[in-house]
Amino acid sequence: MPGQQFQLTQFSAARERIGSAVLRTPMVPSPSLSERTGVPVFLKMEHHQTTGSFKLRGATNALLQLDEDTRRRGVVCVSTGNHGRALAFASKRLGVDCTICMSKLVPQNKVEAIRELGAQIVITGASQDEAQLEADRLVAENGLTLVPPFDHHDVICGQGTLGLEIMEDVPDAHTILVPLSGGGLIAGVAAAAKETNPAVKIIGLSMERGAAMAASLKAGRPVQVTEEPSLADSLGGGIGLQNQYTFQIARDLVDQVILLPETEIAEGIRHAYWQERQVIEGGAAVGIAALLNGDLKPEGPVVMLLSGCNIDMSLHHRIIGGENVDLAEETKG
Repeated sequence: MPGQQFQLTQFSAARERIGSAVLRTPMVPSPSLSERTGVPVFLKMEHHQTTGSFKLRGATNALLQLDEDTRRRGVVCVSTGNHGRALAFASKRLGVDCTICMSKLVPQNKVEAIRELGAQIVITGASQDEAQLEADRLVAENGLTLVPPFDHHDVICGQGTLGLEIMEDVPDAHTILVPLSGGGLIAGVAAAAKETNPAVKIIGLSMERGAAMAASLKAGRPVQVTEEPSLADSLGGGIGLQNQYTFQIARDLVDQVILLPETEIAEGIRHAYWQERQVIEGGAAVGIAALLNGDLKPEGPVVMLLSGCNIDMSLHHRIIGGENVDLAEETKG
């Protein structure tokens, strides 16, 4: 059975475990998107989560499952920014030494936010896969414990607590829109939501540039892609050629994947600001973009997961002002 290693009891246990450390974020209606689509649209405001993204759920759950001796040796992860910030925050709270490995593509504002939490930072390589090599070295040579950003049972269970909240808040949801990267978020949300209502539709959304899970699903197996600069930087990175969980769950439980160009991701960021009064990063704007451009025509209530707000504010200012921002071209320059 798809996702059979993840059951509602596990998500419920994770929610109880992390309850004192994470927020239950609000679910609010979007009059503007509801009017545009002709069906009720709700925004799950996970960008209001402590550390500014959903990643705190999975990172906290994974840390709390480690024994004291393992915590004493310290943890390490590879991140495009948000997982690293979440793990650094949870580690500081629990008194655990933490190292975050990131590629040169991670925006500086995300690097600085992690540094302020006291984690050790290693910047290496031009992709998440290259940063993973350094994390693997630290595990082998220094005895650190790897806490992956997505393909990890306890991380997925932590992210799945969002699925529980969504189905409790909007039990008649027809479609849930979920940003798609390595698949930890969509795996947890899909498994929890479809255990509650097997008929609910799960739509994964990502950028056109370097969407590893989308390419892997198309190929029928995990594949590597070339990472490129994108407004949806948090959706970058590979899924791991030895992927254990998220590829299979995405293949079995995700009903559709939609890829968005940079111009439409920017429009999603603008809409969130000017119409919803919300500051979100590009990776959180892909669902809005899909509704605005007509790629998705839902038949019933829609829940859109706004996954994070950790955008560089100078970049945000340029985008909401109407500038046509192309980070790939700027990088070449």
